[in-house]
Amino acid sequence: MSVAQTKPHATGDGRTRVSLSELIAQRARVARMAPPPVESRAATSGQQSSRLYGRGMDYAESRVYQAGDDVRRLDWRLTARSGRLHTKLFQEEREGRLLILLDRHASMRFGTRARFKSVQAARAAALAAWGAVRAGERVGAMAFGGQRQIVRLQGGVRGALAVCGALAEWDMQPAAEAGESLSDALLRARRLMRGSSRVLLISDGFSCDESARGRLLDLTRQAAVRILVVADALELQMVPPGRYPLEHAGVQREVSLQAERQRSDFQRVLGVGQARLQALAKSIGVPCRGIDTAADPLDAIVELLGAPRRAPTAEQVR
Repeated sequence: MSVAQTKPHATGDGRTRVSLSELIAQRARVARMAPPPVESRAATSGQQSSRLYGRGMDYAESRVYQAGDDVRRLDWRLTARSGRLHTKLFQEEREGRLLILLDRHASMRFGTRARFKSVQAARAAALAAWGAVRAGERVGAMAFGGQRQIVRLQGGVRGALAVCGALAEWDMQPAAEAGESLSDALLRARRLMRGSSRVLLISDGFSCDESARGRLLDLTRQAAVRILVVADALELQMVPPGRYPLEHAGVQREVSLQAERQRSDFQRVLGVGQARLQALAKSIGVPCRGIDTAADPLDAIVELLGAPRRAPTAEQVR
């Protein structure tokens, strides 16, 4: 499994190919994002806060001393005030981490309004990455489909830049007609997640298979999952009567859609992916938002992810 590297020449027109400069420019647009809730899916046992302490531990509360408590953790101030021994409890400080799962199947390279779905997905992913940086989170990305590449989770501006560079680099590579299913991608993503984590899946839904439901449920037990479904206008509504030029794999054809039945069947076939993925998300209660290729993805990212719960330190943004 290879790690994508940022290359300065990985850029495009922003319509059929991802523009690296546009992805980097999204950094200035995340200021309007509001703080997300802190969610942890870390496995725990028992009902009490951890009594561990040291680096990476935050003070949680104090309670009456119990046999077996570490005497080095006595809360002497509360003990003096109350007249009873109290012990300080600590819980592990969990750094927020966002993993972006990006669909790189050939079906994403399609669009009739403004830009390809693949370009729109990259714009949304860049906004999510910059939002994570502003939150002081670590961010990474995983391509699935015809490509199986990752950007390891890392913090600060370097993390977001690594994601943006990978998005542009992946877009330069050919997309395979068939590839990794959504269920296999979710399984691979689960192996990358540890502790307090968030996952954003960006896809058009055509890779959604029967096993995806179980794998998605498993992932939600480990991370806060959100889904962004990217669709073209032709996949969302019936087109007016007419003749429509289409190009696939360099071959141009003209499709005649005159009768209402023809147009309805055409829309249903094209829209099956996004309908399937949205239905899956709804069935298990995963927050999901759909956008078309002409929309500004910022509102959808704000709705799904919110924004920073704390400002990054000077060291994090270096």
